[in-house]
Amino acid sequence: MTRPHPRQGDRSDCTYIVLNGRLRSVIQRGSGKKELVGEYGRGDLIGVVEALTRQPRATTVHAVRDTELAKLPEGTLGHIKRRYPQVVTRLIHLLSQKILGNLQQLQGPFPGSGLGVPPHSELTNPASNLATVAVLPVCAEVPMVAFTLELQHALQAIGPTLLLNSDIIRARLGASALDSIQEFRLSGWLAQQEDTHRIVLYQTDSSLTPWTLRCLRQADCILMVGLGDQEPTLGQLEQMLENTAVRALKQLVLLHREEGPGPTRTVEWLNMRSWCSGHLHLRCPRRLFSRRSPAKLHELYEKVFSRRADRHSDFSRLARVLTGNTIALVLGGGGARGCSHIGVLKALEEAGVPVDLVGGTSIGSFIGALYAEERSASRTKQRAREWAKSMTSVLEPVLDLTYPVTSMFTGSAFNRSIHRVFQDKQIEDLWLPYFNVTTDITASAMRVHKDGSLWRYVRASMTLSGYLPPLCDPKDGHLLMDGGYTNNLPADIARSMGAKTVIAIDVGSQDETDLSTYGDSLSGWWLLWKRLNPWADKIKVPDMAEIQSRLAYVSCVRQLEVVKSSSYCEYLRPPIDCFKTMDFGKFDQIYDVGYQYGKAVFGGWSRGDVIEKMLTDRRSADLIESRRADVLAFPSSGFTDLAEIVSRIEPPTSYVSDGCADGEESDCLTEYEEDAGPDCSRDEGGSPEGASPSTASEMEEEKSILRHRRCLPQDPPGSTAEA
Repeated sequence: MTRPHPRQGDRSDCTYIVLNGRLRSVIQRGSGKKELVGEYGRGDLIGVVEALTRQPRATTVHAVRDTELAKLPEGTLGHIKRRYPQVVTRLIHLLSQKILGNLQQLQGPFPGSGLGVPPHSELTNPASNLATVAVLPVCAEVPMVAFTLELQHALQAIGPTLLLNSDIIRARLGASALDSIQEFRLSGWLAQQEDTHRIVLYQTDSSLTPWTLRCLRQADCILMVGLGDQEPTLGQLEQMLENTAVRALKQLVLLHREEGPGPTRTVEWLNMRSWCSGHLHLRCPRRLFSRRSPAKLHELYEKVFSRRADRHSDFSRLARVLTGNTIALVLGGGGARGCSHIGVLKALEEAGVPVDLVGGTSIGSFIGALYAEERSASRTKQRAREWAKSMTSVLEPVLDLTYPVTSMFTGSAFNRSIHRVFQDKQIEDLWLPYFNVTTDITASAMRVHKDGSLWRYVRASMTLSGYLPPLCDPKDGHLLMDGGYTNNLPADIARSMGAKTVIAIDVGSQDETDLSTYGDSLSGWWLLWKRLNPWADKIKVPDMAEIQSRLAYVSCVRQLEVVKSSSYCEYLRPPIDCFKTMDFGKFDQIYDVGYQYGKAVFGGWSRGDVIEKMLTDRRSADLIESRRADVLAFPSSGFTDLAEIVSRIEPPTSYVSDGCADGEESDCLTEYEEDAGPDCSRDEGGSPEGASPSTASEMEEEKSILRHRRCLPQDPPGSTAEA
């Protein structure tokens, strides 16, 4: 498939099944703007909703790479509905799951062009169903062999992984395997490897050879690997890639030495690569940069492969990103109560749960940024405690007071305290992918920040109304306030960024119903007297900080309830309600509450199967189950039967309908034959001797469906892809 196949607005006269390859679905709005709807991989159905409802195509579908489709005409689909009602039941079940998933995300009705469209929260996660990954070096100094072996080792812990390079191809298929005359044979063999492996890794050559071009054609995702301690440059292969129409997802991976400095100048790397959809920093083991001969290197990695990959290594993190198994940590806002985040983080580390993505709001954005930079709860605690100590100062806030037109304070003192922690670090230079949330009062919208000045966006996310003035966004001048006013626990944002599991820690204020009734007006002097007088009745009235915190929390109640009930979210709330928003002087006490709570929760996870479920890849499990089912049910089949793809059920041995006369059956078959077209017409001739008409009809139907799905000339012997 090399051209847009189903186009937006076209008549829906068929459904497509992706046999192998990758497709991208795009919708064009009335303004002319195009938006990504989703991506499809092997086994996905495209356009089934429109075909069933006879609506025009909702999107245009493009091939990301070489793709093989099976076309299921409208008449064939109608015939299957009548002959195999259990398939329709399964379709309705799957469609219902998709709709419920969208409702959970508050995104309204089903948005896609077919059953293969993922829920809205996964639309920006094309990595959820990657099958092939090409690895391309930025320069000759990149240790490509060691990198691909290291990545294969990490991926092997998730599911069956195959590493291919030009030498392996020639060894397996012969010296002429990459010649143009062998094109069809090579394509069939590679498709077979995709069917039997969770991920196929393609290691390109160091120049633009036929094998490098084949790798780019086969790739769902292209990793451009560079050395983080080198000057940001554009490699020769990348320049050629920029000039080719390659639609595959492209990610920049920067390698750093284990004992070397942290990431810097990432923005310069990315500015040279406008086509990159993202980047990752990897801290690599020393063996990756060791100078060894190929024989010695493979001998080393034989020992490495004999051990299980460390789930906390950066290569395991990359493997989880590529397979859609990212684990995200989201920290909510709540003032000083957020110090408990660090205690929970410490317990999370001790339980052995890896973290691949960090995000937060307000105090959660501050703690999350520290952890994304340090990747250590102990160092995060040390730096956060120093900052919390500065927040207990009396002199600095007094000197920062101003005439309260916009706020009580100028914000200079608070700005200095945040800048002392992060200096001029950019979000792009953090070890872990990071985001935070602010409220844009210029546009009356929520803003998600994934790049730019770290201290500024952390400060913006912590800007309580009345206390601090809004921060002017250095990019567009918009006024930014505390993110708690729009999304105090942004687990849904982490989900939309590709997280399979989101660990969300809520430290927001809880509703209190035992507040004092003081009448129509309230004197601060009267309150002060009541608090200073030991014999007076205590008056329980929230202070300004508490009111601001509660207002932020109230506006997010509905969103929070959705997050708590979502299947992807592990919701945690430490018992910190006794602490106030400005209790930064009780840092150690609040930290201990979070730590003890985390130990109890994660201890239960370790005794159960919660952590293992987080780390288990669903597609790998499905692949293993599929292999077992195919061996039992279809030991010699070339492609999986349609009903088996959709519902994993065995076709019935016979079909008897009391309510359908022979004439009606004939009408059904006539409609099927007419819509199928000349290439898929049934064979002429009678039924095999001894076979019932019903069985013979089913045999002819299955042959016809297989002819629909092949779409290409028959493979030569030895190159047929096996399911």
